[in-house]
Amino acid sequence: MICFPNAKINLGLRVTGRRPDGYHDIETVFYPVPLRDALEVVSATETSFTQSGIRLDAAPDDNLVLKALRALEKKYTIPPTAIYLKKAIPFGAGLGGGSADAAFMLKLLNAFAQLNISDRELEETAATIGADCPFFIRNRPVLATGTGNVFEPLSLSLRGYTLYIVKPNNVYVSTRDAYSLVKPSKPACPLREIISRPVSEWATCLMNDFEPGIFTRYPVIGDIKEQLYAQGAVYASMSGSGASVFGLFEGDRTLHFPDCFVWKGLPD
Repeated sequence: MICFPNAKINLGLRVTGRRPDGYHDIETVFYPVPLRDALEVVSATETSFTQSGIRLDAAPDDNLVLKALRALEKKYTIPPTAIYLKKAIPFGAGLGGGSADAAFMLKLLNAFAQLNISDRELEETAATIGADCPFFIRNRPVLATGTGNVFEPLSLSLRGYTLYIVKPNNVYVSTRDAYSLVKPSKPACPLREIISRPVSEWATCLMNDFEPGIFTRYPVIGDIKEQLYAQGAVYASMSGSGASVFGLFEGDRTLHFPDCFVWKGLPD
């Protein structure tokens, strides 16, 4: 069985407070985009894991796909499987690629082993693996609050826009470091209200609180955002805590960013 875990972008990201447990409350919109990895499981005499495509820094045993397998094995019997992962979503980019792989692995094993696990239970299991993982179980646009784990479905579509995702090569942003550069504050206008406005108005009101600190530390990321606007983007923003930046364009565009990962696609 094969599936294609997709990336996400953040439409706005406000850090609204620091919790007693050390985590932060946020307000953001997760939006799925069709930049995809490939993940396959097949029956085998013993479980194995093979990864190709973009090389990852982490050891294979630390891959979130295997963490998803182990999480299910705590409660269910999973037959031996040969697991193949081809990476196309860059890591350290704020695109949720690893989280998507883990969530899709849970869904894939659910079908492969005929476990009949509900989406709610899959979300609960995904939450033990990573903060973004539960979003990818249902994989639809949501307003996310709390630590990014409380979801409110949104009727939101970016269909008709051309989407560019750009990440400078060899630049990776630590989420922990990104939070250390942010001073939490309550936004004057709720994100729910801002996201309902026309996309043409987002540039003046839809913000990512991580940008000022990250752009100071990694000027190349801020430069990419400026270039996207200079080349006609209706809206551009860093995704998550970086290091990728995305731009929405009306109509087709051909853009060139040397020394960068560049992906162009049409949102579903």
